[in-house]
Amino acid sequence: MNKKRCAWVGDDSLYIKYHDTEWGVPLYDDAKLFEFLILETFQAGLSWITVLRKRENFRKAFDNFDYKKIATYDDVKFSELLNNAGIIRNKLKIKATISNAICFMNVQNEFGSFSNYIWSFTNGKPIKNKWIKNEDVPANTILSDQISKDLKKRGFKFVGSTVIYAHMQATGMVNDHTVDCFRYNEV
Repeated sequence: MNKKRCAWVGDDSLYIKYHDTEWGVPLYDDAKLFEFLILETFQAGLSWITVLRKRENFRKAFDNFDYKKIATYDDVKFSELLNNAGIIRNKLKIKATISNAICFMNVQNEFGSFSNYIWSFTNGKPIKNKWIKNEDVPANTILSDQISKDLKKRGFKFVGSTVIYAHMQATGMVNDHTVDCFRYNEV
């Protein structure tokens, strides 16, 4: 029997696996939260499938998203990344990744973990929405506006409200599976 999934998934096996195992699952691990934050910033203006297809290349290029290493990247590493055909080679997004790693650690120092910080916006629990169809799901919300504004105040780049809402969806801060999706009640 075929499982009913969110309409955006389609029939791409990579999308199906991502949707069925990762998307919308509450994440509290700082390393994974950082990975999704960086992937979402690179996705800005592009499709998520583009980023998913390059995810392994991103992991290799960015030292498995080790924010402590990324924060120390120098001009040589920056040039190496800019010339890496396996990732999205956007100069501003690469620079933002390096500076965001520093900001990420600053947040950890202030709040004990990035997870404590980001989840404080939802009182530590996912927001369970009740969308009937994909078209009902917003691109951003008042809450994503608030988080975006706070992150920018803390020096983060490429963290507009739409990027942050996508991050909230991916990391399970909001459950935006449509109500007819088999994952809706699982996450």
